[in-house]
Amino acid sequence: MSVRRVGIEKLRAYPGSLVLSMPELCRARGHDLAEIRDVMMIDERSVNPEWEDPVTMAVNAAKPMLAAEDRDRIGLLIVASESGVDQAKSMTTWVHRYLDLSPRVRNIEVKHACYGATAALQLAASWIASGVAEGETALIINTDQSRMHLGERWEFVLGAAAVAVLVSAEPRVLEIELGRSGVYTYEVSDLIRPMLDNEVGNSETSLISYMEALEGAFDDYLCRRPEVDDLSEHFRRIVYHMPFGGMAYRAHRALLRRSGIFDKEQVWESFSRKVLPSLGYVRRMGTTYGASTFLGLMALAATAADLQAGERLGIFSYGSGSCSELWSGFVGAQACEVVRDAALPALLDARRPLTVAEYERVEKARAAGLTSTNFATDLGALGDWYDRYYAGKGLLVFRGVSECYRQYEWS
Repeated sequence: MSVRRVGIEKLRAYPGSLVLSMPELCRARGHDLAEIRDVMMIDERSVNPEWEDPVTMAVNAAKPMLAAEDRDRIGLLIVASESGVDQAKSMTTWVHRYLDLSPRVRNIEVKHACYGATAALQLAASWIASGVAEGETALIINTDQSRMHLGERWEFVLGAAAVAVLVSAEPRVLEIELGRSGVYTYEVSDLIRPMLDNEVGNSETSLISYMEALEGAFDDYLCRRPEVDDLSEHFRRIVYHMPFGGMAYRAHRALLRRSGIFDKEQVWESFSRKVLPSLGYVRRMGTTYGASTFLGLMALAATAADLQAGERLGIFSYGSGSCSELWSGFVGAQACEVVRDAALPALLDARRPLTVAEYERVEKARAAGLTSTNFATDLGALGDWYDRYYAGKGLLVFRGVSECYRQYEWS
């Protein structure tokens, strides 16, 4: 027996515990702050201490969201990431263990750059909608962190975050329009991670690839929904994949040009009304990879005062390599309440500000542990920060590597 309504029941984010301001970084690098703040639309970025990794972020995002009954209902666990910590062992096995889930959970790790989480969401939604596992839910987590790029021109758009999404037949946050997607894929090497400690690519190629994939996904959506003649009006609001906030503006401008709108004031008015509220959290976190669309949804629910239950959203996801998808859904009746309970602004405010010198030391320490067969994290590397933020709080922390085996413990 199939299920008619499927979507996001709960979601929660973990932004890390450290933050670097863009004014500080721009002064240190002699870079124009206006470009970063006004064009790229980034104010600050999250940074991980050496005792946080993609596994700990995933667990720390999901754990506060899951009540005992939630854990009992989960039948599928998917972790999406391009920051995998092992070439064979799935991160989901650690996540499953530390979230204390039932042993009857199918679990996999998926990789497709920033598209992986959307792919996982659609797979989970189809599984639930099929009715083959009646009453069960799926937990989808995207967890990623940038590699070290000290002094590089793209250093300003880096970041880290994890977002956990509970998918079920009770879409309190967003009901997915099943089968209402446009997809576009082709091979391109715009951004790659050929080794665990290396993240390279061409930013110009990536920008062009994103735009081509955007056009392709929108065309496919229209092909599948011939009754729609203007996507800019079909969607009350649109959440775009955001490697940085300013990318959402470029994407929306391209969409409007397809509808014959070129006037700058008209473009900005449409962007301000339909898209701008979704940028609030990404502006404070930097690039969040596949989590960015979910953070955009959270920001929209938290800051758009006129958001109404039942209005249709368009959500666009792009992953380097590449694959893109435009999908749609209806705002759930409890979206604002669920996002408020996630308390992301409080987590963002609680992060410890870093000086540029501290940030550079943290990045070098994290990089040193990526390929080490033996490595111990230094909990005293930032003075008393571990004792103040972590100790006794029940957060999962990464303690290092012993003969290639990763070590985790509760704070």
